[in-house]
Amino acid sequence: MNVPDTIEIGSRLTAARERRGWNRNALAFHSGLSWSAIAQIESGRRRNVRPSTLSALADAVGVTVDYLVGGTAAPPPMLEHHALIYDSDDALLTAAGGFVKEGNERGEAVFAVTSEEHVQLLRRHLGPEAEPVEFVESPGWYSTPGDALDGYRRFCESALDSGAPWIRILGEPVWAGRSDSEVERWTRYESLLNLVFAAFPVSILCPYDARALDPEIVKTARLTHPHTSGEDEAVSSPDYADPGSFVLDSRRRPT
Repeated sequence: MNVPDTIEIGSRLTAARERRGWNRNALAFHSGLSWSAIAQIESGRRRNVRPSTLSALADAVGVTVDYLVGGTAAPPPMLEHHALIYDSDDALLTAAGGFVKEGNERGEAVFAVTSEEHVQLLRRHLGPEAEPVEFVESPGWYSTPGDALDGYRRFCESALDSGAPWIRILGEPVWAGRSDSEVERWTRYESLLNLVFAAFPVSILCPYDARALDPEIVKTARLTHPHTSGEDEAVSSPDYADPGSFVLDSRRRPT
């Protein structure tokens, strides 16, 4: 790391520390680092700052490592959010089964929330490979958008605390029997996932049954998911809408 970069890290760290009203002793206490190490970093005298040191400092003052190093407010999104639009059980099993198997092979935490029928189909399709997967039936899980978001967040945080390198979620919301206003709320939910989980190391695959769903719901999936997946490939969704503007603009949502 060159001197200018070190000086910039030091100035950003100083600004973040002072914003909290801390002196260097307080930052040393909260970060677990020594006062002298903090003084050297803030003054730019330390030329090589370890990633673990940057992480401890960033956590302590409530900023990201990316901010300390490059001045960016937030890191690039890690979330991978795909809509799986399928028209047969075989298509669902091929794509969703492959998604789950790949997660198992990589040692990732895998969570599948779908209908009772699809849970049974996936279990039979996966055989012994279903054992590491946590299955939940969707009617109880998708009671409200807020509850679903909180549940997924808790699962992700627990999996990461347990050492999972990445997380895979197969999540099939319940659309049948929803009123127009409920469909609107769940559509906003799908878009909000892109904001809520942007910084999480997680891949989410959301199946949409083209045989049973209103075509407008399937169409909107291409607005709320950055990627659309089929049996064999995933492509960028050309109609994907920025989640901030999408959620606020009622004209972009189905009625």
